[in-house]
Amino acid sequence: MSAFPAVAHAPAARSPIKVLVADDSAVVRGLVSRWLGEAGHEVVATAPNGRAAVDALARCNPDVVLLDIEMPELDGIQALPLILAKQPGVQVVMMSTLTQRNADVSLRCLALGAVDYIPKPESNRGVTTSDGFRNDLIERIRVFGAARARRRPAPTAVEAAASAAAAAPAPSRLSGTVTLRPKPRTVAPPRVLLIGSSTGGPRAVGEVLEKIGAATLRRLPVLIVQHMPPVFTAVFAEHLGARIGLPAAEGKADERIQPGRIYVAPGGRHMRLSGSAADTVIRLDDGPPVNFCRPAVDVMFLDAAALYGGATLSVILTGMGSDGTAGARALVEAGGTLLAQDEATSTVWGMPGSVAKAGLCHAVLPLPEIGPALRSAIAERV
Repeated sequence: MSAFPAVAHAPAARSPIKVLVADDSAVVRGLVSRWLGEAGHEVVATAPNGRAAVDALARCNPDVVLLDIEMPELDGIQALPLILAKQPGVQVVMMSTLTQRNADVSLRCLALGAVDYIPKPESNRGVTTSDGFRNDLIERIRVFGAARARRRPAPTAVEAAASAAAAAPAPSRLSGTVTLRPKPRTVAPPRVLLIGSSTGGPRAVGEVLEKIGAATLRRLPVLIVQHMPPVFTAVFAEHLGARIGLPAAEGKADERIQPGRIYVAPGGRHMRLSGSAADTVIRLDDGPPVNFCRPAVDVMFLDAAALYGGATLSVILTGMGSDGTAGARALVEAGGTLLAQDEATSTVWGMPGSVAKAGLCHAVLPLPEIGPALRSAIAERV
């Protein structure tokens, strides 16, 4: 089961999305080209290595580049900065098999400017027979091609910080479809920070935690659900720990959570919470996907609402789909504080857009402002 949310394929745009496919396997290049053509997109070039992909940019002007990591002559991580320098704004999606090395390289590519990655079956036969890989690939081309084509207007003004949003006596309008939630009459000191994210999330989560800072994060545990497959979540946690300077790892079954530690839901398993607010224990669950996802944000958020009541601080960052909306509703109805990333800075405004449009957020902020807002909220209340 894919760790990514499944989304029904919309008909291709009237103007086809132009794609460059770079992979050293002729079988993969041929299959991907056929799949994308059947979906109404246009493969404007294929390349057997990174050097050929860079050379093809000027003549084909793609909206999206599918870039394999392991290629001869010039591999994916070497080609990525050259592609972005030669054609700023192009959406680059990495492809890699599920190995620890490739997971590490994929996350480094996200930090360098790739917008996403797609786990690829290890063999050509696996690529041929994997509906999950085919569907993930087509959906990401649709989403990122549309993002490249769209020229968004400047974002409207939003609340500058969570504390300012919480102090507002009445809801504030962001747009015709988004209304901020008013401040709870009483605000409990947060005992846990909860983060849900998907597409574009690894880079966003790292930026948010870095701007909160290790000194502030030592005051409470951080629980993260990032839609990722197995192997990737463990490497993601390692990257966070190195960047933030705090212990970070996948949550383990029967582990008691502690302040100053970062827990990432392991790929392919729901991260549940049991016990009490004073003694919270992680439970790992192999139950069915929720919102087409495992791990699912809703699963963790609903458990947190039951355990912590209003003593939660939570944020929904960039991602496809609507995972987290039901759990966010439970959190805010229990008295917790919820922030969401705004549309202009989201890679995909699916998950944060869903909670924002549902009127569940106390603030909807650009990514650079979320970390400082959370830091203020923690410092003021702990």
